[in-house]
Amino acid sequence: MKYSTEEILDFTEKVRSFASSAVSENRYAHSVRTAEMAKRLCALYELDENLGYFSGIAHDICKKMDDKKLFALVKKDNKPVSELERDKPGLLHGRAAAVLLEEKFDFHDERILEAVAVHTFGMKGMNDYSKVLFIADKIEPGREHITKEYLDASLALPLNRLLEKVLHENLSFLEKNGKKVAPESRELYDWVRTI
Repeated sequence: MKYSTEEILDFTEKVRSFASSAVSENRYAHSVRTAEMAKRLCALYELDENLGYFSGIAHDICKKMDDKKLFALVKKDNKPVSELERDKPGLLHGRAAAVLLEEKFDFHDERILEAVAVHTFGMKGMNDYSKVLFIADKIEPGREHITKEYLDASLALPLNRLLEKVLHENLSFLEKNGKKVAPESRELYDWVRTI
């Protein structure tokens, strides 16, 4: 479903208001920075900036939710829960947020629901809004390693090359720190290198 600019701004305000009370102050500040970065990326790659901003504000609305509620929401997306997600239920927050956007806010733009649902691991074949949100979440300026020079160099890249760069950095970080890498992230990395 496609929405008018006015409708998107209305959804954004409702979700922003919810997010400001549903997550910690630091998490909310991260969401705002992610939203601003997603908007900037959308402008750069000729996508709807308002949808980019909305996805950033919405992506972590379930971050503080307890495991029982996360599992209850995710059950409704009819996708399997991986072993990694079972071991660390907090990783389900994106999928849960996508369900919540549909149920609580009556929001049904599939491109943005996908972006929110897959922003944690990514997904092979994901749409451009999903790519933008995945990137924005990792390179918003509140992240420790993000400098002006890093952003200047990164934002000069085409979208798929930027996604490849951010994924490479993310996978390297996880491996270096002995953390499990989701198969979806590896599949996404292999796929994006071919397009």
